[in-house]
Order: sequence, then structure tokens, then C-alpha cells
Amino acid sequence: MTSHPGSTGPQATQDILASLHTVRDWLRYGVSRFVAGNVYCGHGNESPWDDAVQLVMQTLNLPLVENVQFLDARLVSTEKTCLLERIERRVHDRVPVAYLTGEAWFMGLAFFVDERVLIPRSPLAEFLAVGGEPWLAERPVRRILDLCTGSGCIGIAAALQFPEAQVDLADISPEALAVAERNIARYDLQDRVRAVQSDLFDQLEGPYDLIISNPPYVDEADLASMPAEYHHEPALGLASGPDGLDLTRRMLDQAARYLTPDGVLVVEVGNSAEALDEARDDLPFTWLEFDQGGHGVFLLNRQDLPG
Repeated sequence: MTSHPGSTGPQATQDILASLHTVRDWLRYGVSRFVAGNVYCGHGNESPWDDAVQLVMQTLNLPLVENVQFLDARLVSTEKTCLLERIERRVHDRVPVAYLTGEAWFMGLAFFVDERVLIPRSPLAEFLAVGGEPWLAERPVRRILDLCTGSGCIGIAAALQFPEAQVDLADISPEALAVAERNIARYDLQDRVRAVQSDLFDQLEGPYDLIISNPPYVDEADLASMPAEYHHEPALGLASGPDGLDLTRRMLDQAARYLTPDGVLVVEVGNSAEALDEARDDLPFTWLEFDQGGHGVFLLNRQDLPG
């Protein structure tokens, strides 16, 4: 087991491995360690309990729900060693659980993730889950662009929600696109979904009926104050200038040329929403509301965009 500053010594480690036997034992231990270690839960999990359930169950390849029948199952020694290693990395190195297990969830779908991409947590899942209603009502959705795609979760979820659509997943990062391609293959969507390396629209050809994006939008002040967990994520996927709007400004100036006449642009800007409203008071933003939490997502129709 890898040693970490402040981690338990060899004898204490052996004592832990000898005294924790069942899935229930390890869930309890994980929660206790995360609370004592004051870990920050902000990547789709809301509490140390959520972190412990995800870490323990995914490490053991067990279901996250409807798993009561497994709670008193005893672990073998290799499983215990792996769990203790991951729990200690979560506490001492502040590695988010999704990077430890290699899996995250978006719109009820599982995606492979690692430190080349952000961990999915966008409220755009709720927009897609209802098929973009009422804003896409009676509009054809034949081509979709997921701009700044990262892991590909948004575009892949869109492809599954709109089974007749062709979907482009675009990102400037070849490392992120390698992850996206792995997720495309995971859902066997190679015939309808493709990954494209592009600096925003540079390598793309429209028009698209729907452009949806969760671009970098963290401003300098927020980036500097983020908990340590977020610094495991690629800065390229977070930072976007002093006010968090560098990429969004470019997107707004160019998007009209890549949309159909009835096309729609949907973009998440999070905490930079107020700054965007002030900077572009010429645009009639529709700010979406979400029942399951989240904010800072705007919608614009093609005719509302410049150009």
C-alpha cells in the first residue's frame, strides 16, 4: 500500500485490514474517514456518505442502489487493500471519488472518466432528460453539437435522447477526446457520434439544430478559491479568463453561423451568469430553471444571436 503523509503506520494498517470484514464495515469506515478528514464533496456527491457508497460499491463492482443483499458480504484481502488505498488517497491527496474508480454518472448513464476530463455534474442533464421541452417542441433535431465536450457525456446523452440525430463531440484537447471516444464505444454509437478536435468552431461544419455546451467558465477569483479536489481536474476545462467568459464571448459571436434557422444554443456558465448578463445586455437570454438544482444555463434562438 502506498504511504501518504499522515496516513496510518504499518501496524495500524494491518489492524484496519484485520478488523473490517464486510461491505457494511467498509461503508462505515469510509464515512468516518471522510468526515474526520474534512473532504469536500462537490463532484455530484453531496455528503461523505455519498462518497463512501460510490467508492466502496464501484471498487467492488457492486450496484449503487438496491444493494442491501451485499452489505454483510465479506471481502477478500485484495479488495480490502484496494479500498484502504483509495480511501487514504481520497483523504490525503483529495482525489475525487470518480477519478479513483474511473466512473461517473450523467443523466443516469455511466461514463469513464480520468484526470484528462472534468467530472460530469452539469444541470444540462435535466434539459436533455425532457428532450429539451418545451424549447425544442416541434423542431427537428437532426444534428447536434456538444461543444467543449470533455468526456463526451452531454453529447452521448443527447444522442441517446434523440436517436435519429447525428452528433459531433468537439474539444480542443486531444486527451479529452480520447476519453470521449472511449465513451462513444461504450455505448456503441460510432455510427452516429464522432469526436472532433476543434478550437470552438474552427474545424466544424454546420448547420446544427442544437448546440449544447458546458464550456470553461470559472473566473480567476473562483479558480483561486476552489477546494483542493477541483485542482485534480484539468485547468483547461475550468478557467476562462478574469470573468470566466472568454470562451462564451467567442461562442456567442460565432454560433449563429453554425445553427439552422430554427436552431437553439444552450450553454452553461454557472457562477458567471451575472457577469454575462451585464456584459451582453443586448441578448435576450432565457435562463433555465431546474427542479434538481443547478443554475447559470442560458438558451438563445438562432434569430437572437448576432450575425
